[in-house]
Amino acid sequence: MSTYLIGDIQGCYQSLQRLLDQIAFDPASDQLWSCGDLVNRGGQSLEVLRLLRSMGDSVSVTLGNHDLHLLACNYRFPEGGSRNDEFEAILNAPERDDIMEWLCAHPLAIFSEEHQMLRVHAGVIPQWTWQDAVNAGNEVSAALQSEQRQDFLRNMYGNKPKLWRDDRTGWGRLRLISNILTRLRFCDEMGRGNYRVSGPPGCEPGGYRAWYKHKHRKTRDIYIAFGHWAAMGLRIKKRFISLDSGCVWGGKLSVFRLEDKQVFQVRCR
Repeated sequence: MSTYLIGDIQGCYQSLQRLLDQIAFDPASDQLWSCGDLVNRGGQSLEVLRLLRSMGDSVSVTLGNHDLHLLACNYRFPEGGSRNDEFEAILNAPERDDIMEWLCAHPLAIFSEEHQMLRVHAGVIPQWTWQDAVNAGNEVSAALQSEQRQDFLRNMYGNKPKLWRDDRTGWGRLRLISNILTRLRFCDEMGRGNYRVSGPPGCEPGGYRAWYKHKHRKTRDIYIAFGHWAAMGLRIKKRFISLDSGCVWGGKLSVFRLEDKQVFQVRCR
């Protein structure tokens, strides 16, 4: 049995198929752990979702910002009509409802006791432990799996509030949680994110740093796997692995095998 971490697929179905063939992935014994952003921009998002759903329990996903955007569009366009061709194909698929329920069943943060690893799509603020990140993600999951789903998705967009407080409530709290876990790249020492800058580490404005560079970060003692940051690319460090190697931008799709730390890649077509 092998466990593979995979970066942002974003609708790159052919690249995903070639990568799974390269590693001889066996759904009966192997695990594919995704850091989110399964859909959007690659051209074949519906095919990606169909393939991953067909692989059953061998696939585990932490939702990304594009996945949440698809869920929001599901309610915004109940009869179809999205200008996003990939989303429109999903919204017109006969298994549309099943796809949405499948996505909503996946969390925003997962911790592996075996590997002492936290998996998210984007990042965590310095003030959070891994338990805080998982618990916060579970709050969003609870909304996605309840009758509040549509209300949350309608109130999800926006960059405020920025400062985390344990006593924050309402849609602002859930919006901030989803922003941190699915959109964060740079933040200040108080954990306030800058969501306008998407370039590589080093391009951040004054007062901000890459979220993993804060010395007082409470998750420094665990391994963190994330995607979302194509401008940074694949980076394998002592305490984190960045997996978005920019397939949808003409780069590569990457997987990292946890058991022996091997990297496998295919170029985007």
